[in-house]
Amino acid sequence: MSDYFSDVFAPASERRRPPRRSSRTALGHAIERPSISGSQQSAHATSEDSMIELEVDPRSGCRLVFVGAIGCHGPELQGTGNMPSTNQNEPIAADVQRPELQAILDEIVASGIIGITMRVRDEHGVWAGSAGVSEIGQEAKPPIDGHVRIGSNTKTFTAAAALQLVGEGKIDLDTAAAHYLPEFGIDPRVTVRMLLQHTSGIFNFTGEYYPDGTMVAGIPATTAGKEWADNRFTSYPAEDLARLALSKPARFEPGTDWSYSNTNYVIVRLLIEKVTGRSVAEEMHRLVIQPLGLTGTAQPTSETDIAEPHAHAYYRYEEDGTERTIDVTEHNPSWISSGGDMISTSQDLETFLRSLVTGRLLPAKLTKEMLTTHATPIPGMGYGLGVFVQDLGEDGTVITHNGGAAGHAALMYSTPDGRQSLTATLNYVDDPALTMALAYQQATQRLVDAVFRTTTRPAA
Repeated sequence: MSDYFSDVFAPASERRRPPRRSSRTALGHAIERPSISGSQQSAHATSEDSMIELEVDPRSGCRLVFVGAIGCHGPELQGTGNMPSTNQNEPIAADVQRPELQAILDEIVASGIIGITMRVRDEHGVWAGSAGVSEIGQEAKPPIDGHVRIGSNTKTFTAAAALQLVGEGKIDLDTAAAHYLPEFGIDPRVTVRMLLQHTSGIFNFTGEYYPDGTMVAGIPATTAGKEWADNRFTSYPAEDLARLALSKPARFEPGTDWSYSNTNYVIVRLLIEKVTGRSVAEEMHRLVIQPLGLTGTAQPTSETDIAEPHAHAYYRYEEDGTERTIDVTEHNPSWISSGGDMISTSQDLETFLRSLVTGRLLPAKLTKEMLTTHATPIPGMGYGLGVFVQDLGEDGTVITHNGGAAGHAALMYSTPDGRQSLTATLNYVDDPALTMALAYQQATQRLVDAVFRTTTRPAA
């Protein structure tokens, strides 16, 4: 699952890494934790990876693709009226027992996922659980509310920041992106709204898949095997990613179709930086992280570390006919940029998504814009501005985005009123063949059915 997750707080140049070491694991692989050369640690190197969320590619139909700070004074939060509390410090209810949810987590681990944690809020209270292990060869479970690279959930954060700037009058949704970024040669018909809604047609810099089964490569993403592994500590400037994508033919005429593209959100990132004169990390902190008190959330951009506690992420590839599995918990997330470079926790993801859907973060008009969807080829899914809206039939709808990148993944779901929510984090062994894609997809569906579908949910 090669496109989505990350957390880091200090520049890589300020960190020292242990020498290369390996240990034989229960899987029979030598898990390598390589040392990093000074040139690879530089935040100004040039090479990154891609992140993947678990979604069906809208054109190929058969390939599963995972589509899924710095202190500044934050803006005032919107009024919440009688909306449900989004207090992130609300404790997990000790008397809430959910054996049916714990059983699902155990079964997900049995399907091949290394570890999973989940946080659920519904009429029974707040429940959290975990299964599997945090690190291959060890016994400790993955930490509940531990840090994880959230992959494409970064897009929802980026959209929220952009909409805050719409509210401040710095961005207009229906203005051409080229108006703000004339130096990139963006098709003048592409608007900011099209970028946020994946209707721009701009080439996906992590690689584009076409209906006839052909693929046009972009940068070395996690589907690239050894090439990604060798370059995982290299930095890719966001400007270079955008220029690479814009040098390729567009997938379709702007506004005429829908196709998921990481490039859209890299351009939004550049636009945010252009209109504010500050880095995307600074603006994310000012507009989203600080106002909501998301203490476990960060946008590392190019730093490689991830804060403790966290579960470990792994990547498997072949080299000279030999299969190798390495620990990739630390890597430079600039390869995916604002398509998926952020780090968060299940608790922060719950606070963030519920604050979005209940109107705590954005004015009502902009919340409506975010949740107004464009049709996608994914059954039962529409895409708004940085969020999917999933139709559950008689069980209503959920607002969601998922993300996965290089052995980490995160899920977030909420009902439109914020009264029911599900967030989860996963750690697994990623590989170029996306071996865990089906297990990930099935796990996601089982969790959604158990939490949000009353017709399948057993009595507590």
